[in-house]
Amino acid sequence: MEKIQGSLVAIITPMDDQLQIDFEAFKTLLDFHMEKGTNGIVPCGTTGESATMSHDEHRQVMDFVMKHVKDRSPNFNRKLGEDLFIIPGTGSNSTTEAIELTQHAKKVGAHAALVISPYYNKPTQKGIIKHFTMIGDAVDIPIILYNVPSRTGKNVEPSTTIELSRHENIMGIKEASGNMGQILEILQHTRNTGFTVLSGDDGMVLPIIAAGGKGVISVAANIVPGMMVEFTNALLQGNYERGRDLHYKLQDLFNVEFIETNPGPVKYMAGRIGFQCGDVRPPLVLPEAANREKIDIVLQALNLI
Repeated sequence: MEKIQGSLVAIITPMDDQLQIDFEAFKTLLDFHMEKGTNGIVPCGTTGESATMSHDEHRQVMDFVMKHVKDRSPNFNRKLGEDLFIIPGTGSNSTTEAIELTQHAKKVGAHAALVISPYYNKPTQKGIIKHFTMIGDAVDIPIILYNVPSRTGKNVEPSTTIELSRHENIMGIKEASGNMGQILEILQHTRNTGFTVLSGDDGMVLPIIAAGGKGVISVAANIVPGMMVEFTNALLQGNYERGRDLHYKLQDLFNVEFIETNPGPVKYMAGRIGFQCGDVRPPLVLPEAANREKIDIVLQALNLI
């Protein structure tokens, strides 16, 4: 599973007027990513509004994405498991629930599972190790840890990640701590082991890949998938001059992604560039008028609207 690298999209979940999942609109998004070369599709993550999805909806989305991509990928000359990977989010702050969702990912044929560290109940590092170890022991599927302390309230410390990297079913981490020193420590101690470090922040892709990371699970890829593929490929190939050019071209986009709580801004952007993706489920909302104007300026500068 070391092939999992490059630009993986943390894909939004389209909603209809009743805020139910719009599977027809979802088909259009998935085809868009297959056409544009996105290396991986990550449904049921934070950007996909996992926090307001029921477990039944999680399973429905996993089933739908796997079936649609399997059926349609040959039309785009894409090969599942070779140049295109499906990695659903299966995390929970209940270890039992996370195991059940990860088992479903395995059942439907996902290539890996993205598992966020437990949120709200704030376990100790020992508890975090127990949580991920139990999931890894229970389900024979590659697991990508997800560390985003701004959401969970608890950082997964580098020593914890390094210890978990030794588990045979734990293949990598999506690091969204924003702490480059921490990420460098993880890379230092997992080099040449097959453990994959992916950026969880679009704005940190450049330094993370330069330091030895393998790509990004990206919000921006919802809007500029082709550019994110080019960006990550350039960096992975050591073309840092091109990588820097693309980073600075996209930096304003990276900034406005979080002008309000994700995924409100990116869902607004997707609608502005022509996709039917609907509103966000409460308690989140789409950006207020002043922030929409700021987002529009960025989209205009990129010739997207």
